[in-house]
Order: sequence, then structure tokens, then C-alpha cells
Amino acid sequence: MPPRRSYDQYCSAARALDVVGDRWTLLIVRELLAGPRRYTDLHADLPGVSTDVLASRLKDMERDGLATRRRLPPPGAAFVYELTSRGRELLPVLQALGEWGRSGLGERRPTDAVRAHWFALPLLRLLDGEGLVEVRLEEGLFHLHAGAEEGPVYGDGPAPGEPDARLALDTATCTAVARGELSLTRAVRAGRVEVSGEGALAKALREA
Repeated sequence: MPPRRSYDQYCSAARALDVVGDRWTLLIVRELLAGPRRYTDLHADLPGVSTDVLASRLKDMERDGLATRRRLPPPGAAFVYELTSRGRELLPVLQALGEWGRSGLGERRPTDAVRAHWFALPLLRLLDGEGLVEVRLEEGLFHLHAGAEEGPVYGDGPAPGEPDARLALDTATCTAVARGELSLTRAVRAGRVEVSGEGALAKALREA
């Protein structure tokens, strides 16, 4: 494997960018925050990335200690990639980038791809508390592990157990919340987010 390119600057920001500054790396981290993913699943949820670039970035992430590759036991027997604890430490970095970038999100362009779970990190930032949350959008269903200190941060599909809260909202509302134009609590009060469930998170959202 060729040596990693470096800015050769004695600066922690420069050192961090040596590792995660390449195009696609942080978006691969975003996908792996959902837990172990097969190469084909990563490629499907990163529209626009070439197979060569994705393979190269994954190798770089393994070398730099951000991700590991392992084979699932039978009957799966497929290889999956997953974040290391160091890789998972990039969650607040991605959330901070998302918050910084939301003012530039603007209206969705005709060329913009979208996946339901791409709204997971913006919503996660707005949830105060811990618990399992299921979110239903027009684009699909996903779930969040609010306050989790290890393991997957979110996942596609229904919650893997009884959720503490269920949220149902349309894409326009979720987009407004993600762009910072509407707070989650205001959206709930306005009836734009339907909240169900008896967990502490659901009660907090209904009573806010």
C-alpha cells in the first residue's frame, strides 16, 4: 500500500485531515455508524463513488485504525466493514459538520440523491436523553440509538426491539428540522411530528 499523503504540518487539525480529509472518507464513516456493512451495501448508499475509490478508502481506513474488515459466520459468510472505537469517535465531528453545513443545505436539487437514514444524525443531535427511537419518513423507516456510547448509532428499517419513542413526519418537516428552520419540539407542538410510545423520550417530546 502506498504511503499516506500528509500535509506535513505539526498541527492537530492537519494531522486529522491527513486521515479523514480525503473525499468520501467521512461519508463512509457516516454509513458505518449504522454498524457492520457489506461492501455492496456501502456502495449502494454512497451514490457517486466509484468502486475503485471506495475500495481504496476502506483500505486506508483499515490502515489508519478507523475500520476493520471481518467475515460473518455461516450462513452469511460475507465480509463486512465496521468502525473501530477510534472511528466511532468521529460521530461528534460529523454532527458538528452537519450543524455547520445545514445553512448551505438549501432546497433539494434534481441531481441530489437521498436516503432516509441520512436524516439520522441531524435528528440524533436534537434528541435529549437515551433510548431507542423509530422514525418513519416517506423515503423509508430507520431507527436511532439516542445516547448510545458504543455500538451502532442508527440503522435502516424498524427498531430491533420495542422503541422508547416512534416519530412519524413528512420529508418537508424533516428537511426543515435538518436545516435548522424548525426545532423538533416546535414541530411536535404544531402537529407536524406524530409522537407515540411510553418511553421517557416520547414523554419528553410530547411535554416539551
